[in-house]
Amino acid sequence: MYGIIGVPDVACQGGVLHGLSRPAQVPGLNVLFHLFLFPFTIAPMKRAARHPLILGARITSLGTLASRVLGLLRESATASLLGLAGVGAGRGVMDAFVIAFRIPNLFRRLFGEGALTASYLPVLSSHLETDRQAARQLASVVVTLLIVLLTGLVALGELIIGLIWLFWGDVPGVGLLMGLSAVMLPYLLFICVAAQLTTMYHASLHFTIPALTPMVLNIVWLAAAWGVAPRYAPNQVAQAYVLAVGVVVAGILQVAVQLPMLRRLGFHFDYNWSAARAGLRRIGRNLTPMIVGLAVTQINTFNDSLIAWGLAAPSGGSGMIPWLGNAIRYPLEQGAVAALYYGERLAEFPVGILGTTLAVVIFPLLSRHAARGDHRRLGEDMTLGLRLALCLSVPAGVGLILMAQPVARLLFERGQFMPEDTLRAAGTITCYATGIWAYCATQVVVRGFYAMNDAATPVRVAAWMVGLNLLLNFTLIWPMAEGGLATSTSIAATVQVLVLTAIFSRRRASLGWRSLAVMAARTIAASAVMTGVVLISLQWTPTDIELTSQLIRVFVPIALGGTVYCLTYRLLGGRELGMLLKGK
Repeated sequence: MYGIIGVPDVACQGGVLHGLSRPAQVPGLNVLFHLFLFPFTIAPMKRAARHPLILGARITSLGTLASRVLGLLRESATASLLGLAGVGAGRGVMDAFVIAFRIPNLFRRLFGEGALTASYLPVLSSHLETDRQAARQLASVVVTLLIVLLTGLVALGELIIGLIWLFWGDVPGVGLLMGLSAVMLPYLLFICVAAQLTTMYHASLHFTIPALTPMVLNIVWLAAAWGVAPRYAPNQVAQAYVLAVGVVVAGILQVAVQLPMLRRLGFHFDYNWSAARAGLRRIGRNLTPMIVGLAVTQINTFNDSLIAWGLAAPSGGSGMIPWLGNAIRYPLEQGAVAALYYGERLAEFPVGILGTTLAVVIFPLLSRHAARGDHRRLGEDMTLGLRLALCLSVPAGVGLILMAQPVARLLFERGQFMPEDTLRAAGTITCYATGIWAYCATQVVVRGFYAMNDAATPVRVAAWMVGLNLLLNFTLIWPMAEGGLATSTSIAATVQVLVLTAIFSRRRASLGWRSLAVMAARTIAASAVMTGVVLISLQWTPTDIELTSQLIRVFVPIALGGTVYCLTYRLLGGRELGMLLKGK
């Protein structure tokens, strides 16, 4: 079996890595914890670092962290440029930009970094082990088919956008949305191809360039937001188009930077349909259910944005919804889509650092236990994975709720982003943060189903969550505005992980519910102590708008709260943090 990062599922020599059941044998998690939580405590691990899993985890982790930090800078620059709701002619510009950007991102998650990659990588890796020419031929056919398919989708999409603009372009906001969508749609092609090139690196156990490639988008975006748009674009509409062009340029560069090293690794174009057909059949068997499962999650997010855009009161209107007979008021104001976007981006930071990285490391181990039919070890390692995820993600979510307003003010409140915009963004951050633990745990649980070759169960559960999310959206949107949409997402994620965990424990491998309950009690108690410390520290930190004061108001409570949480958790007998820090 092969993990998501493309590392063969083999045991380390010398007993370094043989499963998660004994925490001392998890150097990959040890490295991740050192990198993200205690950078100053990285211990020399010369022998362990030679193993591809450790090396891949280290490089991928650093790349993920750097990309997330650049992503926050990117959102800060965008907020300063376009604001939240906007004013005058710029009203609603950020909302339109967010939806237009989500369209290619939907396909990136499906065909780029999602189902196709998960189906393609094991097949390509096995070809590389037995016949490198067959691997080149398979890679050439997959990339060619992907280019042809996505080029057709882009052309069809541009046609649909053109027709919508032609017939409904005079509707407020539609013309701008269609224009930005038309500019950014080609990014769909480039980013999906870039992701498949990254898969070829992973299959070759080369991690540096894949870890650096995602930063290209953030760097180009920052250059457009800081250097080009303010100087050469006269208004917010023009500035949004500058950012849209920057996105497409970044996509082209993400492909270009990967090509030279691929040739040095032995990949070159060698199209042979007949030779690649067997590999394509293997890829196709798991592709459809994985696409459906991933599409459900992305549809939820996209639906939230469309609802927020469609139910936001237009500028200068009566505030009543005309297509409902002017009997019901719009539940949202302009800027709702942007508020959801900023909130989601902040919530994604701990999810990417904690949930995704842990899932990447644990997946090969779960796969090995499943392949051996060792359900006891599978259940033990799944239980430990959930304990590790929850003991970090719960305080991360609580901390983000407590710090939502200071963090939003520090990151966003400048330029066109006003104090009232900070309050709206902080509200969505709070609502999304309530589900951080569920987002992280879901990534671990779903890997357990995939390890058992069961992609159908997560798909069925996720499909029910689409209906639940929509029902909650229209129930909560009137009393809570955009916060209702964010809360719906968090509730649906919570229900999803609880259902998946119960099904996995009953049908696949028994989980250690007692240890999970004890860990949850310790986590809640330590988080409560942390909450008190953070609230007290917020009372004593400066509240003025100077940058130094804002930095103190953000980082001092975070440092104190994190330290107190770790100490309290340890005093309560929790061992999970020690497992990550010391490997035992």
